Amino acid sequence: MSLRFVALSLFVFLLGTTQARRSSSDSKGNGMLLVIEKGAGSLAIVDPAAGRLVASVPERGVTGHEVAASPDGRLAYVPIYGDSGVGLPGSDGRNLVVIDVAARKVTGNVDFGHGVRPHFAAIGPKDGLLYVTAELDQVVSVVDPQTLKVVGTIPTGQTESHMLALSHHGKRGYTANVGPGTVSVLDLTTRKTLAVIPVAKKVQRISISMDDRMVFTSDQTKPELAIIDTATNQIKTWVTLPGTGYGSAPTLDGRWLLVALPGKNQVAVVDLGTMKVARTIDVPSTPQAVLIRPDNKVAYVSCDTSDQVAEIDLSNWQVLRLIKTGKLADGMAWAAQK
Repeated sequence: MSLRFVALSLFVFLLGTTQARRSSSDSKGNGMLLVIEKGAGSLAIVDPAAGRLVASVPERGVTGHEVAASPDGRLAYVPIYGDSGVGLPGSDGRNLVVIDVAARKVTGNVDFGHGVRPHFAAIGPKDGLLYVTAELDQVVSVVDPQTLKVVGTIPTGQTESHMLALSHHGKRGYTANVGPGTVSVLDLTTRKTLAVIPVAKKVQRISISMDDRMVFTSDQTKPELAIIDTATNQIKTWVTLPGTGYGSAPTLDGRWLLVALPGKNQVAVVDLGTMKVARTIDVPSTPQAVLIRPDNKVAYVSCDTSDQVAEIDLSNWQVLRLIKTGKLADGMAWAAQK
């Protein structure tokens, strides 16, 4: 165990409890944190106020990697990807399960008809439809969440369309195409591919700025973050990172972008004004995804091989506490509760 991680654990033990209680009590939005337990084939439901796991719901499938929550927080949507990684041999998932968060059980299913390796799901901010990447078909499938039927597809024009970011105005989608190292720009209204942007030899995850002007994805062969200008569909600039970037998320005020650095066991904080890394935050091993809480006070970072989620205070960039989840914590979503 590294001295840096020992120091982090001691800091959390001494200061985390008091700060975590304050952060939770100050939260303007109630909800539950949903975390994929990739190594257990289940969905973790975490009480963010108590900072503890309250349930692990079996997905009744092979393995899901990502999760989306319905706008009312009642349902979780988990695409069942399969038992391997992108581009690797293994089983090909063909369905998406719907989990009732309160009842803590699977209550619905979407069948894509054949193996497509469905991976990432997102709710359209304007139309309320469910958009799901279907890698093997090279499309984003459009699902009606009421009928749980596929009502359309959007071609990406690329293989391994793994991750997806939707614009806040609901008109555009952007897929990170892993093997080709490209980003596809999608028109959600006409359901057409508008552009394919070359980025690097390999990319992985993707996010979009709060004003929809920039899309972010990291080069998986170099410690660099690509900033894509959505007005021109071209790379605007590159940001040098301390390590190879992975999942990312902008703070809700649009000032910062948090980028997971799995090889460094850190999160980089990019100043979106200067386009430079302002600081790094030590977290447990292999950080994957980043989720900003709706009150913009806390960021959650899933840490794969440590089976934990790190909770970061966005006012002072300190780790408040570490939340234990099931095996291989990965994709996350916030299930709002009213």
